[in-house]
Amino acid sequence: MIGAIAGDIIGSVHEGSDTKTKDFPLFVEYSQFTDDTVLTVAVAEHFLRGGDYVDLFHAYFHAYPLAGFGGSFIRWAGHYKREPYNSWGNGSAMRVCPVGVVCDTLDEVLAQARLSAEVTHNHPEGIKGAEATAVAVFLARTGRTKAEIKSHIESTFGYNLSAKLDDIRDAYRFDVSCQGSVPQSIIAFLEANDYEDAVRNAISLGGDADTMACIAGGIAEAFYGGVPDAIRAPVLALLDDRLRGVVEEFVTKFGNRLTR
Repeated sequence: MIGAIAGDIIGSVHEGSDTKTKDFPLFVEYSQFTDDTVLTVAVAEHFLRGGDYVDLFHAYFHAYPLAGFGGSFIRWAGHYKREPYNSWGNGSAMRVCPVGVVCDTLDEVLAQARLSAEVTHNHPEGIKGAEATAVAVFLARTGRTKAEIKSHIESTFGYNLSAKLDDIRDAYRFDVSCQGSVPQSIIAFLEANDYEDAVRNAISLGGDADTMACIAGGIAEAFYGGVPDAIRAPVLALLDDRLRGVVEEFVTKFGNRLTR
């Protein structure tokens, strides 16, 4: 989960900046966690302590209302609504990483990813984005090769993962849809040499940088067996006590699953 959060924090200063390079400092003065981190921690808390997703998402929104949530989510959580709003946005994928860490079978991953998504993102594309991301994390942490991960995601979800980042980058634009950002985030992982490279790849597309790096970073952490200490330490330092406490509890309970 720290891999997803690190991607969010590193990407936070690049969202909307049309960054088209991999050459940038990982942390700067204004690096901060956003709604991606907040809701990832909310999903992690669900697996640690139980609780209804709607209640958890409401509570975390009201604890961190200025974290950069999207307009639809603000209206939903701000008014304590309980019905989903048919979103196909990548918010369902950005928060789902803990599912791929905790669950023990593909069927369980799919079921839990759907549950975490459909409380807000009940559009088929919103559900698919969450499922594909969680499955990629699960496959990565259970020893599948990148070729196997690519093949499974393509055949199961219909995403085309054969494009190269160098062919995507110039024309790619900011896109908050699952269908327009999740495949590209997975490709960023597939082309990476290590964890850091996956995050840099995702940000270099110049899109929804924090969310795409969150997705790619979560998969990369699972595949490479962790996050380098030089990234992990500043990330934890940028979290407040509440978020850091849940992250550390989650790592203590489930961190042994990232043993690739």
